[in-house]
Amino acid sequence: MKRTCYIGELTSERLGQEVTLQGWAGRRRDLGGLIFIELRDRSGTVQVEVEPNSPAFAQANTVRAEDVLEVRGLFRERPAGQRKGGWRITRSLPPN
Repeated sequence: MKRTCYIGELTSERLGQEVTLQGWAGRRRDLGGLIFIELRDRSGTVQVEVEPNSPAFAQANTVRAEDVLEVRGLFRERPAGQRKGGWRITRSLPPN
């Protein structure tokens, strides 16, 4: 599968679109059902949010730092109180 763009190229113009990104895993956090993975490539970092009902949830639970990932999901803005980085990818799916 081909990436949609580099992480650094994600802008508000892509909000609401499904994107495919490739990069390295940074920190992974499991917050009681939601898994958050920091994904980075040569141009930037984005937070990937994997929901419990996602087909990728079990796989996301095994991700370790520096794993190489390909992620497909909906590009959304983070809620106002959580805008450290501003962007997130949700409904992450494993590549076809």
